[in-house]
Amino acid sequence: MTSTSLEAPPDGGSMIRLTEILHRSVKLRQRRFEMLPLRGQGAPFTEPHARNPSDSLPPSELADLISSMSVIGLLEPVLAEEIVVDGKAPTIRLVTGERRLRAMRWGAVNRPDNPHFQALPAVVCPGPLSEEERHMWRFVENFAREPLRPGEQAAALLYQRCAILVGKLLKAGKPVPQEVYAIPDPAERFLALEKIRGTDSSCAAPWSEVLDRLGLQLNERKAGELVRAFRALPRDLTEEMDEAAVRLNTRIRFAELRNGRAQAAEGIWAALKSSKRLHLLPTAVNVGLEEPGLGPEEIITEAEERQDAANAGRRAKLTRVPTQTENQEETEEGDDAAAPSAPGPDEVGSPLQPAAPAAEAATEAVPANATPSRPAVEPNTIRTALDGIRGLLAEVRAGKEIARYDRASLLLALRELHAHLDDASVDGATDHDAITEESEAA
Repeated sequence: MTSTSLEAPPDGGSMIRLTEILHRSVKLRQRRFEMLPLRGQGAPFTEPHARNPSDSLPPSELADLISSMSVIGLLEPVLAEEIVVDGKAPTIRLVTGERRLRAMRWGAVNRPDNPHFQALPAVVCPGPLSEEERHMWRFVENFAREPLRPGEQAAALLYQRCAILVGKLLKAGKPVPQEVYAIPDPAERFLALEKIRGTDSSCAAPWSEVLDRLGLQLNERKAGELVRAFRALPRDLTEEMDEAAVRLNTRIRFAELRNGRAQAAEGIWAALKSSKRLHLLPTAVNVGLEEPGLGPEEIITEAEERQDAANAGRRAKLTRVPTQTENQEETEEGDDAAAPSAPGPDEVGSPLQPAAPAAEAATEAVPANATPSRPAVEPNTIRTALDGIRGLLAEVRAGKEIARYDRASLLLALRELHAHLDDASVDGATDHDAITEESEAA
């Protein structure tokens, strides 16, 4: 096996295929969770590749990991294999997670009072594992660090449901044929297991039990929708939609369209995919369901027109500057709302009269030739930022999703900007006048 094969998943190595291979391994299927001792009999052994874990100071490359473990513990268990030799006690050999093991050992020696360093969380499999099984577990572990996409999440739910169902069937004395284990598609395998179960409700695998086993923050309705969309669509189409980050609701609607108008649905997907316009898919699916007489090209054309009209409306709202009359009306409404009692006889017939002293006071408070205390941001910078924000809003409203790390970056930037805007609103009381002047100039 070459070094390339150790670092890259097999051809078409999506999470679904990796899970299929993982499920076919008898030894990996027999894995169990244990809390292993860090010293003495039963402790896992490995060949250390760096400094001794009992050094008085933590290794610099493990400092952050040790600090995190000391507060919240080890969140991701290591993988170990149980080696049994005739006449000897079984030994535990580490397969993956050497950095985690070294950090835990250092904590056990140097922070013995910390409860998080008392034992090592581990997934233990009967050994020895083959090289393929070792590498496949590493791939699955690496993939698991990324958020699962809808198709991958549905496959994982079905595999776990199949595992629970198999366990209950065997416990009830109902044998499961080998050919059922060999079915690669999780949805088809589940149907085959359901036929074996028949009407025996004691062997059922409800969603509540599946979700509890996986520890997912997911409700049963969402789990059912994920699996329903997964069953309704071909596997290659599910993987393509995963790659294109198509949302679950759009998949369910697409499956509904495909169920009634398969040719139109396939034509829409092929045309949008080839032209790299998959952002139109949610609108196109809605058009296809609403207009059964339109063909794929007509549906896409109608979807483009609807999308353009919606985007134009949003841009108009974002770029629209209130007129002087509208600003004046808003000021009057605000004054009326703030009045504690009904107007007296002298005030009727001259609604604008009370606003004059306030305007004069504002003019006296902020002279026309006043200079700002800090230099103003360049107008081009503001325009560029607004164009970027409007473009982002247009894509989000079109159904696209912001990646997790991008969301975090945006939130941090917006919080800092919001603080500056709050400071500016306190320091400068002429924002309203500035808007009015711009509208008059326009």
